[in-house]
Amino acid sequence: MSRQKSIGKTAKRAWKRLTWEPDNICELRSRITSNITLLNSFSEQCTRGNVVKLVRRQYHQEHREILDWFTPIDYAPQHNDFINRRQPGTGQWLLDSAEYRTWLKTNKQTLFCPGIPGAGKTILTSIVVDDLCNRFHDDTAIGIAYVYCDFRRREEQKIDNLLLSLLKQLAQSRPFLPESMRDLYDRHNERRIRPSLDEISRTLHSSAVLYSRVFIIIDALDECQLSDGCRATFLSEIFSLQAKCHVNIFATSRSIPDIMERFKEGVTLEIRACDKDVRNYLEGQISQSGSNFLKKYHKEIQDEIAKAVDGMYVQSHFVVLDWES
Repeated sequence: MSRQKSIGKTAKRAWKRLTWEPDNICELRSRITSNITLLNSFSEQCTRGNVVKLVRRQYHQEHREILDWFTPIDYAPQHNDFINRRQPGTGQWLLDSAEYRTWLKTNKQTLFCPGIPGAGKTILTSIVVDDLCNRFHDDTAIGIAYVYCDFRRREEQKIDNLLLSLLKQLAQSRPFLPESMRDLYDRHNERRIRPSLDEISRTLHSSAVLYSRVFIIIDALDECQLSDGCRATFLSEIFSLQAKCHVNIFATSRSIPDIMERFKEGVTLEIRACDKDVRNYLEGQISQSGSNFLKKYHKEIQDEIAKAVDGMYVQSHFVVLDWES
C-alpha cells in the first residue's frame, strides 16, 4: 500500500510539471528569450571583435609589405647594437651642451659634429637618436629618421635607398600609410618598376609635411660614397627638405673640406672623447675585464690613459689591452 502511495505522489508531481500554469509558461518563455538575446549579443560582439582584429592584422601586414617594397633596409638593429655599446654616463656632455639644447628647441636648425677617426662619433650619434626617440616617444607629430653611413655597405647605400630609408622611417611611425606613398606603390608595383629619384624626393617631401617637426640624423657622412654624385645629391635633397619643411639636421663626419663647406651655415660642435667619458669608459672596461691587476691600479691606469688617448675612444680601448698584457 505504501509503495502505491509513493508511486501516486510521483505521478502527480510529474503531471504537475507537464501541466504548468500559463503564468509559469510565460515566465519560462521570457527567461529563454532573454538568454537567447544575451547569447546572440555576445556572439555578435565576439564576431565583430574577431573581424576587427583580422582587418587590423591584414592592414598591418599590407602596411609592412608596402614599406619593405620601398626598401628592405632597416637601421634599427644597427642602432640598437651601437647604443648597447654605450658605457653608462658617456655622451651626456653632448646632450647637455648649449648647442644641442638650442638645436633641439629651434626649428630648421643644423648641428654638424666633425671629429677625428675613433673619437666616438657613431656612439654619440646613437645617443642622440636614443634621446630623441625617448623624448618624443608619445608625440605622433614628431618624425625621426636616421642613417648610419658605412663604406662597407655602399652597394645598398646609394642615393635612392638613402632617401627611401628616411621615407620608410617617417611612414612607419604613422598609424596610416601616407596617400602619396600608397599612390606611388600602386603605380609602380604592378608594372614591377622602381620609382625615380624625382618621385622619391616628392614623396619624401609630402610625408615630411605631415609632421610638425622632423629630425634627420646622419652619421659618418664621410663614408657616404662619392661615386655617381651620391653624397652631393643626398646633402642637396636633405637641405632642400629642410628649406621647405620643419626639418632639423644632425650630422657627423671627419673634417673633410667639401663636407665642412656644406655645413658652414649651421652650428658646428667638434666631437672629442672628453676626459670624463674616457674615465667612465675605462672604469667599465676594467670592471668587466676580471683582471685583479687592472682593478688594483685602476686609478693610475685611468690617469695615464686619459692623458695618452688625445680624444680617441678607440685608442683608449687598445691602451687598456696593452696595460693588461
